[in-house]
Amino acid sequence: MTIDNLDVVDFIAWHPKTEEVGLMIIDHLGWTDDDQSNKEHMYLLQEKINRYVAFIESGEIYQSYPKARGRDPVIIVLARDPMNREAETFFEKVKAFLLKAGHKIRLEPLS
Repeated sequence: MTIDNLDVVDFIAWHPKTEEVGLMIIDHLGWTDDDQSNKEHMYLLQEKINRYVAFIESGEIYQSYPKARGRDPVIIVLARDPMNREAETFFEKVKAFLLKAGHKIRLEPLS
């Protein structure tokens, strides 16, 4: 699964040390110098994140992954490439919005 498959949660895993349940978004797309391409990339990322938030808020996470019950869900964007400045600004805004709504998100390199 990848970022452009909007109707699917790519991966879910429980981290025993942190007690977090990670909902991973696989971002295989690169960031370019093309403004339109980057806007489309950010749109896909935003839509994928929205789907994950709905997955958590609806309780669907507990039906699909019962180990999530009683644990902190965190959305983890696993990115193939480092974000450019515009994408970083976008991600920080998304992160701040989600934090206010009680959700966690972080960005990690896809290795």
